[in-house]
Amino acid sequence: MIEADEELRDAGRCAIVVAADLPAGRAANAAAVIALTLGRLRPDLVGADLVDGSGVAHPGLIPIGVAVLAAPIAELGAVRAKALARDILVVDFPLQGQQTTDYLAFSAAVAARATDTLAYAGVGLVGSRRAIGKVVGRYGLLK
Repeated sequence: MIEADEELRDAGRCAIVVAADLPAGRAANAAAVIALTLGRLRPDLVGADLVDGSGVAHPGLIPIGVAVLAAPIAELGAVRAKALARDILVVDFPLQGQQTTDYLAFSAAVAARATDTLAYAGVGLVGSRRAIGKVVGRYGLLK
């Protein structure tokens, strides 16, 4: 099982880029929502369960880690577009998702806008280290 985790770690990178000007709670929410969807789309990213010294198992975590970065909100659409052009898996979280708790209202708000007019709370990426580095290398960790 450890060999499989090492192969996964060598094969890719996961990064979540959130809007730098979001308050801490909304930035954490955006990263969590994106991470959950990335996990649904790529269940192979989850490593083997961890077993502590008492023999109690804890659910596996992502062995390649997740860099949570910050970028100006105006740049997130370009991050998304650049990632898609490099064949990187993208999970985007339109800002409308933080303006309601009603998923149908969220869906309707997104449907009412063209792709190029959407603003994003965050964008999640999974792909090769090199490809992701070219897209997000200029951004620092979220603080």
